[in-house]
Amino acid sequence: MKTKTALLSTAIGSLLAFGMTAMSAQAAEDANTEKCYGIAKAGKNDCAGAAHSCAGQSKAEANGKEWIKLPKGTCERIVGGSLTAK
Repeated sequence: MKTKTALLSTAIGSLLAFGMTAMSAQAAEDANTEKCYGIAKAGKNDCAGAAHSCAGQSKAEANGKEWIKLPKGTCERIVGGSLTAK
């Protein structure tokens, strides 16, 4: 095997390993968080809603269909927070 081919193989292998590690970390983060509906400020939502497709595009505050991610167990302690969309 030529040196150039060996270096290229090593680089690709490293990128694949890094990608798998990043995906595993994301899954662990998702397991420790929950969606909290009804408390997001206007423009501070975390993801898509009924009227748009991107984070940060909510128009109204405390919209029951907009959510933000919080650590598990936090949402139910916030006034107006709900684990389901309203």
